[in-house]
Amino acid sequence: MSEESDSLRTSPSAASLSENELPPPPPKPPSYVCSLTEDLVTKAREELQEKPEWRLRDVQALRDMVRKECPNLATSLEDAFLLRFLRARKFDYDRALQLLVNYHSCRRSWPEVFNNLRPSALKDVLSSGFLTVLPHTDPRGCHVLCIRPDRWIPSSYPITENIRAIYLTLEKLIQSEETQVNGIVILADYKGVSLSKASHFSPFIAKKVIGILQDGFPIRIKAVHIVNEPRIFKGIFAIIKPFLKEKIANRFFLHGSDLNSLHTNLPRNILPKEYGGIAGELDTATWNAVLLASEDDFVKEFCQPAQACDHILGQSLLPEALTSDAQCDDSLRAVKSQLYSCY
Repeated sequence: MSEESDSLRTSPSAASLSENELPPPPPKPPSYVCSLTEDLVTKAREELQEKPEWRLRDVQALRDMVRKECPNLATSLEDAFLLRFLRARKFDYDRALQLLVNYHSCRRSWPEVFNNLRPSALKDVLSSGFLTVLPHTDPRGCHVLCIRPDRWIPSSYPITENIRAIYLTLEKLIQSEETQVNGIVILADYKGVSLSKASHFSPFIAKKVIGILQDGFPIRIKAVHIVNEPRIFKGIFAIIKPFLKEKIANRFFLHGSDLNSLHTNLPRNILPKEYGGIAGELDTATWNAVLLASEDDFVKEFCQPAQACDHILGQSLLPEALTSDAQCDDSLRAVKSQLYSCY
């Protein structure tokens, strides 16, 4: 055999490298670093059963369950992402896994809302002032999501665009560990909501929205404050109430035009002057800028081709409010009559 052949035989190559000579594995993603203050760590321990010394063990347990029980679920398995679901279900592994599956099921079951979900696609809603997040938290540390349905003009875009904007805001808020622990408060101003506008909020829409908020999203809704509600709101609430769990229903507070009643729950120093507060005029531009600055994150999360994993997201895994639509037509007729009588 020629020297050239011997040289080729003895020369190292990618195929003949020994195990010790293999290239190193790719670096692991950065490990989770807790951003909670000492007070919030204590609160999470007391209210959510979160033990810092067991936190990563709990995350790994949920990750293992996903891999074993839902191997085709296209989901992030990063520590920080899974923690959202554990905290929302007080570190009950089974309930956290169900919430994670529901989270992805909800997104696939309502493409009108979740396809191409990014801030730049919702500029009309954002510029209308339909929603914003107040700059100050309440005394419990909850961010306040302010919704103003009167700012919506139905002829401009469908109601699903408003729902998209709400979901976008919730996704942004829940990135904060502080929000994961403290939860949020919703302040809804129904001033000027007419019968024609209320009729767009059908039982089908109500079931979808309530199903997502209660069973398909990792956020804690601590209170819902309704102000300036007209008589028509009795009809709107008649649509919502059948789908609310008792715990959530008990967190609805109807204040009417009595801002003093509102101030017993949300102090004046965090409220804009539109709601009897002393925190200046209601600012929507700042939160809009926050969302628009997150465009790339939402494009990565919501604007990629869907993976073929729907077979593991069967109807049996969906929240009941997202699966049974058979009675919607009858319910709609009944509720419309209530709306007219209230109006």
